[in-house]
Amino acid sequence: MESLKEKTAKGILWGGMNNFIQQALGLCFGIMMGRLLSPDDYGMIAMITIFPQIAITLQNSGFTVALTNIKQPGHREYNSVFWFNVIVGTAMYALLFFCAPLIADYYHTDKLVPLCRYAFLNILFASFATAQSAYLFKNLMVKQQAKAGMTAVLCSNIVGVSMAFSGMGYWSLATQGLVFVGVNTVLLWRCSPWRPSLRIDFGPVWRMFRFSVKVLATGILNNVNSNVLNILLGRYFSPYATGCYNQAYQWDNKCYYLVQGTVQQVTQPVLADLSGQSSRRLGAMRKMVRLISFVSFPLLFGLGLVAREFIVLAITDKWLFSAGLMQILCISGAVMPLHTFLSNVVLSCGRSGVNLWCTCGLGLASIVLMVCIWPLGIRSMVVGYTALNLLWVLVWHFFVRRLTGYGFVMFMRDTLPFAIAAMAVMAATYFATAWIGNMAVLLVARIAVAAVLYYAVMRVARVHILNECQQFIVNKLFKRKH
Repeated sequence: MESLKEKTAKGILWGGMNNFIQQALGLCFGIMMGRLLSPDDYGMIAMITIFPQIAITLQNSGFTVALTNIKQPGHREYNSVFWFNVIVGTAMYALLFFCAPLIADYYHTDKLVPLCRYAFLNILFASFATAQSAYLFKNLMVKQQAKAGMTAVLCSNIVGVSMAFSGMGYWSLATQGLVFVGVNTVLLWRCSPWRPSLRIDFGPVWRMFRFSVKVLATGILNNVNSNVLNILLGRYFSPYATGCYNQAYQWDNKCYYLVQGTVQQVTQPVLADLSGQSSRRLGAMRKMVRLISFVSFPLLFGLGLVAREFIVLAITDKWLFSAGLMQILCISGAVMPLHTFLSNVVLSCGRSGVNLWCTCGLGLASIVLMVCIWPLGIRSMVVGYTALNLLWVLVWHFFVRRLTGYGFVMFMRDTLPFAIAAMAVMAATYFATAWIGNMAVLLVARIAVAAVLYYAVMRVARVHILNECQQFIVNKLFKRKH
């Protein structure tokens, strides 16, 4: 039997590989799609993205988290969750099918009616995968999840680019989403040994519901928080403006999800297993926070540094307005993995209510702030959104400190040095390369100089997490050779 440490290390390794490959594929195909499609095409999809996200969150209903917190869930629990999700998913699709005209009226765009009814089919596809996904998540079968996710991303992107090349416009983006969910669902069934039965008993669902309903509400609010700008931009501005913002947000999201997705797949299962072992739990938390900070700050600040060059070279200057927005979003993107980690710590303590109210506060603050400042323009809205997300890290930490004893000074020691080092490195890189006139050379030079400088700073400072990462990679390579 593998130790918890070995399972965690393998989970992080496969989670990292999964996210790296998915984001690398997303980068390559995203460049192709950005060149082939217009900001208006992206805006059409961005305006309706929140609806399937909320529907899938509703059908999931927080049961993945609830099953993970059960020590040994059995067939009865998984079967109950499976059939509940299928029923709710079917009902949600039917509801949104008939609500499509209302959505189109809100955005003053009649073309959204058929697009909604087509794109929302992923709600049905996803409803068949929740129990299988929960089984793999609970048992730290990250390798299987990774293979399914990577294959689904590859297939969906190939289909999306092929349709975009054929002139299908925003329909290519909608189909891309459907293919991803469909392929991922099929592969999760293939990877999971668990299968449903026709003996349906909703008793376990009702027993988990008190906990999971709070996770459900939290998930819905997270979707609102992520899409609040898309919702308001689509109504008060235009599909073009919404598409430009969404392009910036997508690249920022791809970058920080490299870190967030890697750690998220192991955080809750590991910390749940360490419940009752306060010292080991605190040590594991601090190590994960240092790992997140070590990677996230240079990665996102670096993306902001090269945003203009990357956007123009990759998807042409028709997206230039997105570059300025992306530079601002990268500041909040650097702390988004910390948001997710701290919220998972709260959940691992069984405090879904705290998680709900903290997320609710962020959602309400986002909506009020955006409604108040939208007349000032898109850039002001993005600045406000970024500032609020930076502030909210401290709110999350306040609750984590009360639940685990992870003090403010410890948290600052685990995060602030990496943030300062990353900012200093990016500033030095900017001034050192400002004389370069060729945009392609400038992009390559800034990436190379920033990477070398950051590594040098970490070596000189004798950062322990760097040594641990290097040792882990060396051990893996050595084992493979022998």
